[in-house]
Amino acid sequence: MSLGRKMSPEVAERYAADKELAAGLRDRLTDAQEAEGRLRSAQAARSPYAEVRELAIGYERALYTAILTADAAERVAMGTKTYEHGDAGQRRSAQIAARRARAKPAVRPYTDEADRLRTLRETHKLTFRASPSVAG
Repeated sequence: MSLGRKMSPEVAERYAADKELAAGLRDRLTDAQEAEGRLRSAQAARSPYAEVRELAIGYERALYTAILTADAAERVAMGTKTYEHGDAGQRRSAQIAARRARAKPAVRPYTDEADRLRTLRETHKLTFRASPSVAG
């Protein structure tokens, strides 16, 4: 007999999927760092446009995957009360629980990491020149 809060099968399934995804967070961060390193090396070596463009796309994809993984890790750290489900009242309760959970010290590193990755991705999208340089 379980003494905890009952969890719907839908929430249990989503939580298990997030837990599995969150287990690979360190690997996804490493992949993103390696993709950035390859891109920066190609830029420094003045590689052909097509090669740099492909590396830039790979870096953006690696960041996106890392963001998804960091979000899953954050949801796992926040707990099952924060998963939205059911009617509007339950959804609102989940939103409030998520806001409270984000303030906890155990969840904060995951929130900060997800924000850092989003910032990196947006900076990359805004500053990367995908076209060949006109100045010679």
